[in-house]
Amino acid sequence: MTLAYWCIFIAMLLPWITAFYARKIGGFIADDNHRPRAFLARAYDKAARADAAQQNGYEIFAPFAAAVIIAHATGKAAQFTINYWSVLFILSRLGYLYCYIKDKPFARSCIWGVGVVCIISLYIASI
Repeated sequence: MTLAYWCIFIAMLLPWITAFYARKIGGFIADDNHRPRAFLARAYDKAARADAAQQNGYEIFAPFAAAVIIAHATGKAAQFTINYWSVLFILSRLGYLYCYIKDKPFARSCIWGVGVVCIISLYIASI
């Protein structure tokens, strides 16, 4: 498995970790598991932002995973290039999660843009 494929695995885990964090800091208890989405809908501050970051992680996962797989499948991109953009994407996601939870909207948006550039770069490398 390439480093880029491992990055897909990490990108898959990040929303789950963020969801766990949202529940933990939001005061999630066993009874809340009957309606976990209702619990998160009532969340506020850091817990609400962590939940929103989780949702964004699911939204951006498919384009990233597809870009990595396509870059491998076409055989036109060098492995170093695929790995580079994939690792940079994961680093951008970590920065994005941090900025979202810490309520730094401008930095969060800029870092989100870095992640999108990584995805687009993977597609371009596949041409």
